[in-house]
Amino acid sequence: MENSICTKREWHKKQAIENFNDCWDLIKKTDRSQDDDLRMIHTAHASRFHWGEVGTPVEFARGEWQISRVYSLLGMFESALYHATVSLNFCKENNIRDFDLAFAYEAIARAHSIGNNLELQKKYRRLADQSAKDIEKESDRNYFLSELQQL
Repeated sequence: MENSICTKREWHKKQAIENFNDCWDLIKKTDRSQDDDLRMIHTAHASRFHWGEVGTPVEFARGEWQISRVYSLLGMFESALYHATVSLNFCKENNIRDFDLAFAYEAIARAHSIGNNLELQKKYRRLADQSAKDIEKESDRNYFLSELQQL
């Protein structure tokens, strides 16, 4: 959209998607620097901010999940748990199921894993595993289960 006029809504959506994807690239990067870690935090929050301007509860839940994942990767328990809980609340309050609900439970389990609370980690891992049964697309379910195995 560089050479075209776009609406404010289109601009926010473009920013949300670009920041989400940039953050995801950093999540997957194996040799992140401190600058990369900081950029990962900023892009996750930027994506969620822009979705907050134009998205739906599904994008809000996914954005909060991504922020939680970033903080889990960085060993920041309280922030990881906070954003995972917000993601789960978006799912529950808006009857969001499937992939998103399973990943919200996974995010809480992951946060408790880095917080060394094994009892709660196991509880939320079980909930994530149960939710995986309701993921309609087999490829989504298999991807989710491969992520859950990393815990």
